[in-house]
Amino acid sequence: MKRRLNLTYSAIQGAYWMYFGAILSFASVFLLGKGYTNSEIGVILAAAKILAVILQPLLADAADQCRRVSLIGIVAMIGAGLGAATASLCLFPEKSLALAVLFILIGAWLTSLQPLINSMAFYLSRSGHAINFGIARSGGSVAYSALCAVLGSLVTIYGIGAIPLTGVAALALLLLTLPIAARLYRRASSEKAIKEAAGNVESEAGESAKRETGENEKSETERSTKKDETITLKDFVTRNGMFLVFSASIVLVFFQNSVFNTYLLQILMDVGGNSGQMGRLFSFMALLELPGLFFFSRIRMRFSCQFLLKVASVAFVLKVFLSYLAPSVGFIYLAFLFQLISFPIFLSASVHLVDEVMEKGEAVKGQSLITGMITLSTVFASLLGGVILDHSGASLLLLVSTVLCVIGTVIVILSVDRIRARR
Repeated sequence: MKRRLNLTYSAIQGAYWMYFGAILSFASVFLLGKGYTNSEIGVILAAAKILAVILQPLLADAADQCRRVSLIGIVAMIGAGLGAATASLCLFPEKSLALAVLFILIGAWLTSLQPLINSMAFYLSRSGHAINFGIARSGGSVAYSALCAVLGSLVTIYGIGAIPLTGVAALALLLLTLPIAARLYRRASSEKAIKEAAGNVESEAGESAKRETGENEKSETERSTKKDETITLKDFVTRNGMFLVFSASIVLVFFQNSVFNTYLLQILMDVGGNSGQMGRLFSFMALLELPGLFFFSRIRMRFSCQFLLKVASVAFVLKVFLSYLAPSVGFIYLAFLFQLISFPIFLSASVHLVDEVMEKGEAVKGQSLITGMITLSTVFASLLGGVILDHSGASLLLLVSTVLCVIGTVIVILSVDRIRARR
């Protein structure tokens, strides 16, 4: 049962990331084909991210409060709505305000769905069978990689109409796997309840001993457990000034990463590339991220998070600078080899750094701040990147991205060692 639950959850992650790849990774390809300018594409994608920031806490609260519909049911309803909206993209032959609004809504709901998909791992684990999130998420990356490689070729052959159709197919896979997960969860939960009921049938003496042990444990817990310290936002800012400086540097470091994710097609076209090569390069990037994500726990045993953040930041600089110098698509592939130690290491190390240096009462704020800075970098990159592309081209955009990344890396190097643990 445990293996079946893990395989089903891996399929859910795979379906979600395939849909993500089809809609957001190929957003520039689709919107350019509909006649939008780079500046307009930037506004559309930035608006989708901003709306997602608003939707995410509302969806999380709804999932926590709702008792009539399970988490799987909520994801299924959102998936069905996204399927209808994605299919509707085929009805618009050229750019229009309605198409822009529709794409913003799809992008926002798609992004907002990610935390629910991730939370499903813990939801399914309540059945008594632990879900290995790391392996399942790696499966999502593999599925994303395969989708990007295939979809790039499909767009080259059949045009941009292949993008929404592929997205609908990915959502169909998601909607097929969700009922399987729900059924397995109910079965596993029933088996768990039966085992627990059988375990409670004991002799009177055994029950008495158990009650006594339980009372002793409860007493010990009451003595040893303290309420986590509540830390206000003002206190958080006062206590973590250097961490705030480090967080601000994330906007600058991740600007180039957001530029590549949003405008990779335009960058490749500047050196003679096309949508097929863009899909293969996205696939290449996803595969390069797997070792860093998969083996980070072992890497962390040998190096501090502060050191890893410095190394990853320098790798980001080398990646974008070599891309700026690239005379061909092949050279960009060489530049993207630095993805192996940039994105997965930086992301993992920043998350673990918060866990290491902050108390429980402020750790959530620290994680939220990092996520917010990455989202902010995406908004700035979408807006500024589109304007630069329309007025000056991909070369200047990469140069600006390099300069901002260098500044951010210097701030990381100067600030990260000065973040002090408070435990």
